[in-house]
Amino acid sequence: MPAFPRTELDAMVEHWLEANRRCEAAGDWRPLADLYTEDATYGWNVGPGQDFMAVGRAEIRDIALGAEMGGLDGWSYPYQAILVDERRGEVVGFWKQVADARRPDGTPYEVAGIGGSWFRYAGDMRWSWQRDWFDLGNVTSVFVEMMKAGALSDGMRRRLDRAAAGGPLPGYYPHGEAPVSMW
Repeated sequence: MPAFPRTELDAMVEHWLEANRRCEAAGDWRPLADLYTEDATYGWNVGPGQDFMAVGRAEIRDIALGAEMGGLDGWSYPYQAILVDERRGEVVGFWKQVADARRPDGTPYEVAGIGGSWFRYAGDMRWSWQRDWFDLGNVTSVFVEMMKAGALSDGMRRRLDRAAAGGPLPGYYPHGEAPVSMW
């Protein structure tokens, strides 16, 4: 694993955070794909029997940041803490998941628990891989609460309909069978 100057990694983190803010404001996460190498991978676990993995910048753009983040326009993912390991060229960021919709009491719908991303830096202001984690039970709970309250956006309804349709979804694999290992 290559070592990188701390100043370079700190600059990448700031570049990443600014790009995230722009994408949140635009409601379109796909431009983040430009911050990955051409052969990068991006994945997460979806419970005991399933993993998601996008392989290559095009899949990251189209599937992970397009289809999977589709319907989450208006949501924000404010980073709460970031840890940088310049010896390994790795970054870990802890974030919240906050909807733009509000409960009747005025508080935003927010996923409880801890979410985060683990990145490997490749140099040239690009990630070579990213792995996310989040509390699927709490995500499901918030989505159900929003459904019952009629607080889902049209994009969220389309996203959930797609997931509930029962057919295979691009990027989803039985646990342990993704084309690239989580670890």
